[in-house]
Amino acid sequence: MFRNTMKISVPALVSALFFSAAVSAHASQLSGDARGAIPKDVQQLVVIDYRAMQNSPTAMDLRERVMPPELKQFDEALRKSGLNDNHDVDQLAFALFRPKSDSDEVTTLGVAQGQFPVQDILASFKKRLIKPTAAGTNKIYPMGKTGMVLCFVDQSTMVFGSTEAVKASLDARDGNTSSMLTNTALMDAMHSVDSAALWSILDQKGTQTMMKQLLGEAGSVADFESVRKRLTVSWYGMDFQHGVKFDLTIVTGDAFAAATVSSLLNAAVILRKMSGSESEKAALADTDVSSSSGKLLVHFAASDNDFASLLRSPLFQSVVR
Repeated sequence: MFRNTMKISVPALVSALFFSAAVSAHASQLSGDARGAIPKDVQQLVVIDYRAMQNSPTAMDLRERVMPPELKQFDEALRKSGLNDNHDVDQLAFALFRPKSDSDEVTTLGVAQGQFPVQDILASFKKRLIKPTAAGTNKIYPMGKTGMVLCFVDQSTMVFGSTEAVKASLDARDGNTSSMLTNTALMDAMHSVDSAALWSILDQKGTQTMMKQLLGEAGSVADFESVRKRLTVSWYGMDFQHGVKFDLTIVTGDAFAAATVSSLLNAAVILRKMSGSESEKAALADTDVSSSSGKLLVHFAASDNDFASLLRSPLFQSVVR
């Protein structure tokens, strides 16, 4: 189910869910500067505790199993940028956004937070004859031979990705275009979940696509189409302090739509139980789907041992290949 959430569009962004999937109980909150450097039309934002992930065997196991080439490229680019990813980066965020609000085209932006030795890094760039290009008053530096670039927004915030993504980020930060700070729906959703160790928010299109993937065959029925447009925004958070916990909330706007989607998702769970292995059936038994006050609620909880068994199951292997 998590992997289907990640198939929304660009694997580099959405696969961050598993790439970082065993983090500490510390909240991964974005600073105001980081939020202001993310363009307004975000389809999905994932924020992770990068430092804690490095120290977690479970996270590294998940990383090896599911991290796609695109995200490996981001990870490699971070190292080649001159940052010590084991010590400099505290939080790492990936924003999948639309450069043009009226387009379905999306691009991915990385945002790293930490205490960066900016002057030392820039001195290293100069020593290696790495020259920046100008974007207004900002300087953009290439990240090795990855094809990505980076820019330090301030001493504690760095944006990176394609040249197009970074320039869009700087335009938002400099006030030339709107930033995510003006996206009321996503900012409200963020306040509901950003105390989690790992969290993500999705806009209406991202939410609709995610639910279509989650429902599978159950999503092809007419009932889903009747409520699809009522799915307005969603968020999920994960916690690994005592076992594994996952909570997903989808706002539908009315109780009927929430109840309808809840019924469809429960049907999808039943279908999967009929063909799953013992570990898969146990995982599905640990998944609770309900609705309340116009919201669809999904809760999953498992012990570390049960989650480890799930990682080795045929179901897990089939959805991450």
